[in-house]
Amino acid sequence: MGNIENRLKQLGITLPEKDRRGKGVVPVKEAGGLLYVSAQLPVDENGAPLFTGRVGTEVSMEDAYAAARQCAVNALAHVADYVGDLDRIERVVKVLGLVNSGGDFSSQPAVINGFSDLMLEVFGERGVHARSAMGAYNLPQNVPVTVDCIFKLR
Repeated sequence: MGNIENRLKQLGITLPEKDRRGKGVVPVKEAGGLLYVSAQLPVDENGAPLFTGRVGTEVSMEDAYAAARQCAVNALAHVADYVGDLDRIERVVKVLGLVNSGGDFSSQPAVINGFSDLMLEVFGERGVHARSAMGAYNLPQNVPVTVDCIFKLR
């Protein structure tokens, strides 16, 4: 068991199994030692949304933060499936979070902290990353947040 796998176990996180059936769009693509992870939604292992609605109207800050954290769990599951061992991750490089924002909601960075905080908890200093957090009028399946990211491989 690797260091990152042990850390996930300490945090009480079990990565969901990923569906490998053929699809035109892949969740992870490697190029030049970087892993580009497609936008992750806060969904369960069957692809059903765990949260829906706009943050600031139908979704609380706490639930939005939890949704962003679930996006991180799903991203890690795809990366682990792709590389086999999360200890191969040298660092988290870049994160882009989109928040399905209602009304005059403007705390998108606080929502995406759910993703960023988990990267720090899992990878320590290697989890520190550049980040953008922006509002969106609507997201797929009416989820409150979606996050894509870039990892550097060892």
